[in-house]
Amino acid sequence: MNYALIGCGRIATNHMKAAVNNKLNIVAVCDVLPEAMEALLAKHGLENDTSIKRYTDYKKMIAENDITLASIATESGIHAEIALHCIDQGVNVIIEKPMAMSIDDAEEIIRRSEEKGVKVSACHQNRFNVAIQELRRAVEADRFGRLSHGSIHVRWNRNEGYYTQAPWRGTWAQDGGCLMNQCIHGIDLLRWMMGDEVEEVYGVTKQQFHDYLECEDIGMAVVKFKNGAVGTIEGTTNVYPKNLEETLYLFGETGTVKIGGTSTNNIDVWDFADEGEDDLKNKGLQEATSNVYGNGHTSLFADMMDAIENDRKPYVDAVAGRNALEMILAIYQSAATGKPVKLPLVGVASTDFTGRFDK
Repeated sequence: MNYALIGCGRIATNHMKAAVNNKLNIVAVCDVLPEAMEALLAKHGLENDTSIKRYTDYKKMIAENDITLASIATESGIHAEIALHCIDQGVNVIIEKPMAMSIDDAEEIIRRSEEKGVKVSACHQNRFNVAIQELRRAVEADRFGRLSHGSIHVRWNRNEGYYTQAPWRGTWAQDGGCLMNQCIHGIDLLRWMMGDEVEEVYGVTKQQFHDYLECEDIGMAVVKFKNGAVGTIEGTTNVYPKNLEETLYLFGETGTVKIGGTSTNNIDVWDFADEGEDDLKNKGLQEATSNVYGNGHTSLFADMMDAIENDRKPYVDAVAGRNALEMILAIYQSAATGKPVKLPLVGVASTDFTGRFDK
């Protein structure tokens, strides 16, 4: 399957590794900085592979090559624009999170991909974590009974060096704050596990320590789900001196689970009323990861390839990408207005909050 990568920055190495692991035919890479392409290819031992073409213009790359699957790993603010171009050219896409920066763009990606018969996967790779997959099986088997509440805590650190490395970070147009960039994976998991249907969101966001950014460095929210359960969200990049945890809790009438680790990759608590022998292997389960991005990209790519070959929806589809984005934009809107926000959200974009934390 012919593959191309658009954007060769920090997260791109996970995409390239997933492409190599899945034996995709890497035909081209694209970045506005030629040196970024060369550094990425060298990292994966591909610097001397003359069959991989280099482009600084993604439209030219798509026009000149037969590409079945492309992944988009640029700054967030241009994800939607690139995705829509790929879709219009019949190219299937994996889009790094967030899928878009506005509800309208996310809806258009869904609409146009369905119209053109093109597959779109939102890159929420933590859904493939071993611990998360075990939790999902328990949820789908109704082992929790009636859900009471759940929470996600993303307690990480990002210093000034991280933001100066790529000036688009922490801007309303191109990135958003800690909720949109760092916490979106956890927020996606919470919504997915708790039934996906949200009634209302109330949020508070602040900029405590990162006054050189446009956006928030801490966000808290309470979520009312349509099934009667309650969710809480805590996301921050203010933890001293390094990343602490990304932890997901789920509490039901007949079950309690805590998924911990730096990126929801360990099972810390696994208790069910109907406990059987199979549950013993989950108690204390730990999945080794080399970084906070986990191991899920390879599985997400494999799933996307299978979805294309068998003409089915990807496991993490464009609707999932839209739903995670909607949660964060709802928190932003609630924090800006001081009022709860009802879902579904209509016509909201990250740029609506420009100037929110200006001194």
